[in-house]
Amino acid sequence: MVMDYRLGGPADAPAVAALFEASFVATFGHLYAAEDLAAFLGQFGAERWAAELADPDLVFHIAEHAGRIVGYAKVGPPSLPVEVEGPALELRQLYLLTDAQGSGAGQALLDRVFATAAVRGAAAVILSVYIDNHRARRFYERNGFERVGRYVFMVGSHADEDDLMVRVAVGLPADAG
Repeated sequence: MVMDYRLGGPADAPAVAALFEASFVATFGHLYAAEDLAAFLGQFGAERWAAELADPDLVFHIAEHAGRIVGYAKVGPPSLPVEVEGPALELRQLYLLTDAQGSGAGQALLDRVFATAAVRGAAAVILSVYIDNHRARRFYERNGFERVGRYVFMVGSHADEDDLMVRVAVGLPADAG
């Protein structure tokens, strides 16, 4: 699967909104009562995505295949309760459509996140990942992230338990840092 990569902008809001919802439901939808899932997804309309895509503090890296957005990574200032030495950025979301998983797009997007962190002078990248999302956890661990704590992530009125993870020395390859 040949991918093209670019930065996202406000015009991508409808496609990013649809991708987020499809990916979230495919991966996690079975975990939640319908009302909790609907309440959570209802926070992410196209207007919110357009505002985030226009926010200069956030960077969206987009993966496209045949002109269709199949994945994105959103990075911005830290909002998670993680303390690190020096400045950090937070990988807030990395989502791929099911047919793009295993294509290398996730790694390419994460590499672009690391490049953004290096350009912005970040000494670390932080993220949270659902404790039972084993595939994602292994992916982040292979890329040098280490678990540093737990975090409660709300989906409607349902409380999920996430692992907080950090990778320091983001300018180095995963096997060196």
